[in-house]
Amino acid sequence: MKALVLAEKPSVGRDIAKALGVHDQKKGYFENKQYIVTWALGHLVTNATPEEYDKKFKEWDLNVLPIIPEYMKHVVIKKTRSQFNTVQHLMKRDDVNSIIIATDAGREGELVARLIIERAKVKKPLKRLWISSVTEKAIKTGFQNLKPGEAYNNLYQAALCRSEADWIVGINATRALTTKYDAQLSCGRVQTPTLNLVQMRQNEIQSFKPKEYYQMNIDIDGYKFNWIHQNGDKTFDSELIEQIKEKVQNNIGTIHKVYKKKKTKYPQKLYDLTSLQQTAYQRYKMSAKETLNTMQSLYEQHKVLTYPRTDSNYLTDDMVSSLKERVSSLSATSLKSYAVPLLKQQIKAGKHFIDNNKVSDHHAIVPTEVRPNMDQLSPREEKIYMIVAERFLEVLLPPYQYEETTVELTCEGEKFKLVQEVATELGFKAIHQEKAIVKELPFKEQQQLKIQKVNISTKDTEPPAYFNEGTLLKAMESPQLFFKLKDKKMAQTLNETGGIGTVATRADIIEKLYSSNVIEAIQGKIKITPKGKQLLNLAPEQLTSPELTANWEMKLNQIEKGQYSKGTFMKEMRDFTREIIADIKNSEDKFKHDNITTTECPTCGKFMLKVKTKNGQMLVCQDPTCKTKKNQQRQTNARCPNCKKKLTLYGTGKKATYRCVCGHTETQEHMDERLKNRKTGKIGKKEMKQYMKNDEVENNPFKDALKDLKL
Repeated sequence: MKALVLAEKPSVGRDIAKALGVHDQKKGYFENKQYIVTWALGHLVTNATPEEYDKKFKEWDLNVLPIIPEYMKHVVIKKTRSQFNTVQHLMKRDDVNSIIIATDAGREGELVARLIIERAKVKKPLKRLWISSVTEKAIKTGFQNLKPGEAYNNLYQAALCRSEADWIVGINATRALTTKYDAQLSCGRVQTPTLNLVQMRQNEIQSFKPKEYYQMNIDIDGYKFNWIHQNGDKTFDSELIEQIKEKVQNNIGTIHKVYKKKKTKYPQKLYDLTSLQQTAYQRYKMSAKETLNTMQSLYEQHKVLTYPRTDSNYLTDDMVSSLKERVSSLSATSLKSYAVPLLKQQIKAGKHFIDNNKVSDHHAIVPTEVRPNMDQLSPREEKIYMIVAERFLEVLLPPYQYEETTVELTCEGEKFKLVQEVATELGFKAIHQEKAIVKELPFKEQQQLKIQKVNISTKDTEPPAYFNEGTLLKAMESPQLFFKLKDKKMAQTLNETGGIGTVATRADIIEKLYSSNVIEAIQGKIKITPKGKQLLNLAPEQLTSPELTANWEMKLNQIEKGQYSKGTFMKEMRDFTREIIADIKNSEDKFKHDNITTTECPTCGKFMLKVKTKNGQMLVCQDPTCKTKKNQQRQTNARCPNCKKKLTLYGTGKKATYRCVCGHTETQEHMDERLKNRKTGKIGKKEMKQYMKNDEVENNPFKDALKDLKL
């Protein structure tokens, strides 16, 4: 008899098969005399759409809301039905006597497997592989310590509650707002508080009133000493700063104290997805979605980086033995001069990057043992790979050590300070900087010195910066720092559970806010649109705060521990949904389109709306039930033959026109001909078409459920 191993993705399935010595590959699985190793493709089974409960729900109608099924149905996702059929067939085979769940070690991974097993209607003994990394050693150790499937029943119940509650609340709130106000309004537990974050920051900036403050430094033999007092290095009192200037100008100061202190600085933590997305935006202005997609390619296609959708910054101790192989892979990069010396010494597993207790479902993002062929990586892939590789090497290199010299000077009771940092051991900083030559400070205690010049600088206090994609991701991770929550327990729960959304979904949430035209990016600054402001006013207040997520997470954690029942939780969610739908129905608020045009929809005749996108703008019908949209303009990756800047596309088809800011214009036909005749170059007709579409395959059942909402 054989055990069926169910992994979450093909790549993990291959890793498990290799570790177990299962080499006979079939379509959709591996097999030997002891094991059959197969996989899902993310979710293969999901919540049914409203119309799959009753055909009357196909049309969006406020009168039939709320849609609250007594029992939730789960259906096979059409796009991946063939793999589900393969898995179901394998589970039902007579020679399979047990199933080993090897999906991701976490709430969502448990849901992926259990829904497949339930839909396949298979009742065979379950065992659970629970590992934090997919190295060969970790997999073998995990199979020696398989857990009974029943031990994770509560985890599955919590996952099911989260999935079903999001469906009930999100579907109903979105349909209610859209049909009530005859506008394309999308609302949800994560996206609406995220929108509120943008609004709150924008309000803070707009209401900010700058205040003038003053700082002072003095010149002594070419060195600048900063004025320090009890409230720091600045004051808002202009009279005070002038009085001090008069006291010390051309006066004699005394070196009160000179002291040195040896300091050590360790590198930043290894990357999780959110921190990597932040760095990619800061350095290269790559969007969160771009970074995730690039990471996915490096993980699945090139196999040079580990699993990207992680919220951990640490590695597990079972990975220590693989560190040298991972360092060796970097010999093929510009980091060779730092990697090779490491290979000649023992690599120590420091607590600053190895900690089993700080690894959740997946360890931090690091290079794999596969040596990259840099010529095969796209420019984006190379940038992301090198960001990860640099951080990985940094944590393996010695810490940065330096000597900090502080010189304190007093004059007429006023205190001035000079601080100088001298590197004694660059350590990990050697990757980014050369050792600076710094003169020894020529000051001794009790030395008398003339103050040669007093400099006063006047500045204004500044408001907080607008969110960009990097900082908004961070805010979603820690919303308790921005919202005033009812109690500390909620804030603690959000902090412990990672905020609103997950590392895997936050990029999609931001993209959805863009596509819904409720936020826009102006020179990298994320701002709320008039439509977004109206949505926050119209949406139920409970959905605009992360308190709902905090409340859910507290109860979901109790469900995981067997201290709260799924039935009670779902009853509360159904009651909550009835309450917010009633509020929406009874509201007397109005929605006003501020972007309406005089262009009539060719399908229904209503006036169309001008909607901004990340790459330009388009026209969409104002009727939410009408699916008509017209591409008005968008920026492409095609380059101007004159100035090499990106061209903007107007219209579609052969009569479409490309225009450049330099004045160059050409039609689609002309561009096709030009590219056809060009013998060399990186852009061809096929590539151009690829730029014009998004060929990413999505498995988003919630998106399918909202497919009739025109976003």
